[in-house]
Amino acid sequence: MSVGESPLPDEPADALAAVVALRRLADQLEDAAVEQAMRAGWSWPQVSEALGVTRQAVHKKHAKRLIAAGVKLRRRGDERV
Repeated sequence: MSVGESPLPDEPADALAAVVALRRLADQLEDAAVEQAMRAGWSWPQVSEALGVTRQAVHKKHAKRLIAAGVKLRRRGDERV
């Protein structure tokens, strides 16, 4: 797609502001989806595979927030009930 065909706003500042807004929205959607998955009993490896990142990356990004939200996190070796 060339610049002339771009769906971007004419002003670069507006286009960059849209990028920032989309990143924030994507982060919010990821937070909500990870919390939903963990509350449903998913493991860190399951979540990381679905997101296409390492288990360590998803744990580092979300564990503290989930614990603060009262989500019971599965530990290695925990059996799903």
